[in-house]
Amino acid sequence: MMQLSRRQFVAGTAAIGGLAAAPSLLLPETPASAASLTTIRAGTRVIEVNGRPATVFGLMQPDGRHGLVLDAGQRFQVRLDNQTGEDTTIHWHGLTPPWQQDGVGGISQDPIAAGRSHDYDFVVGAPGTNWMHSHAGLQEQRLLAAPLIVRDPAEAGEDVQDVVVMFHDFTFRDPEEVLAGLRNGGHGPQSGSGGHAGHGAPRAVSPGPGAHGRHGMSGMPARDSATGGMSHLQDVEYDALLANDRTLDDPEVFSVERGGRVRLRLINGAATTNMWIDLDSLRGRLVAVDGMPVQPIEGSRFECAVAQRLDIVLEIPRGGGAWPVFAVQEGGRNRTGFVLASTGAEITKLKALTAENYAAVEADLEHRLRALEPLSDRPADRKHTMMLGEAAGYVWTLDGKMHGEDAPLRVSEGERFELTFMNHSSMSHPMHLHGHHFQVVAVNGMRIRGAVRDAVLVPANMGSVTVAFDARNPGKWALHCHHLYHMAGGMMTSLQYA
Repeated sequence: MMQLSRRQFVAGTAAIGGLAAAPSLLLPETPASAASLTTIRAGTRVIEVNGRPATVFGLMQPDGRHGLVLDAGQRFQVRLDNQTGEDTTIHWHGLTPPWQQDGVGGISQDPIAAGRSHDYDFVVGAPGTNWMHSHAGLQEQRLLAAPLIVRDPAEAGEDVQDVVVMFHDFTFRDPEEVLAGLRNGGHGPQSGSGGHAGHGAPRAVSPGPGAHGRHGMSGMPARDSATGGMSHLQDVEYDALLANDRTLDDPEVFSVERGGRVRLRLINGAATTNMWIDLDSLRGRLVAVDGMPVQPIEGSRFECAVAQRLDIVLEIPRGGGAWPVFAVQEGGRNRTGFVLASTGAEITKLKALTAENYAAVEADLEHRLRALEPLSDRPADRKHTMMLGEAAGYVWTLDGKMHGEDAPLRVSEGERFELTFMNHSSMSHPMHLHGHHFQVVAVNGMRIRGAVRDAVLVPANMGSVTVAFDARNPGKWALHCHHLYHMAGGMMTSLQYA
């Protein structure tokens, strides 16, 4: 059996009830010196998925730690060493660096050639749960991504255990093969294991202008509650969902204290899969989204679209035990997850499928979220409505243009900009603006004082979301759908300061 890569974990984690407790990802006790240069190696590694070895990418420090942890206000002094064997760039998702250091080939920097390195140096901003990932081709589908946590030095004395988990959707197929199948008019999900799409369901034809026919992993399209139209939830079928590179056959087990407090830092690093976070028997308080604080919301299930992050604070029961936490695909039953367990607790086998079909991830949570630090009240200096569309041949557009044919969206420094995403397509789109955080100020036409975040899901079939931001970070910034194959299909443009 191939050796699995592991995170850096809680010291002294014990075997629990016959299942060895995998050590958990720990934030280091002391930050790296601001004067030091941290090397992050983009390279290959081997993990095991469903009993099969898989060679994937990763972003590792010299000691094998996956990802990076910094303090707010610290200098981001990183050397990226490209050992992937192909050109790459890495985007520091959630950070707001000078635009030339944002890591997007063709917009902010040239690709880093195989075997070469590139240095970055800027001041880290606000604390939060962020991540880093490739912005080159389809490398993100091959797991070229890792957590990027920025701690708040003011919280150093708090007795809260951080548990960092990144979720992925995984396929053994070459992502280029998956994309080719989509472009060639394949109907339904592109299978991750060579099986027929849709698990034998009848063909479901998209009502959108593309008419290239997609349906969910359950084989059926889902009805969009806002518009009454038919929305398609998933166009790629995966072999597994992963939590910190692991399936539910071998979940990561985090050792927690009875009666202690845990902060889950959950990152949806999937290429295409919107998820539900299901705390099972526990309840928690959602305290931040995309690294930005919100008024706490209590619950046991939370929506988490592609590229979004959730910070959830849990109070561990004093009686001890083992508690699974699941991430479940929208509109389906496939899931992954991990386990929180006190010492000596018995852990039962977890199933990769649940009997329940989870609903589509839409805008229910977005309506409820309220920022702790909202934008100041002022009218917008500039507004733009951006049309999200699709066409035959797996073409995805912004304002009717594919990336490469698009014109940058213009903005002037100091302006308050309101950007409305209007979705004319049959799939939802997690829209991400680089270099800025925006506040969600309207969903499906209803004005709200919503969360401050950097990625927002725009519902299918005439769904709309309006975001507002202050133009305070001059440069040229990527703006795109974070569904990897939609972006590859053209759904990307840029925001450019005058």
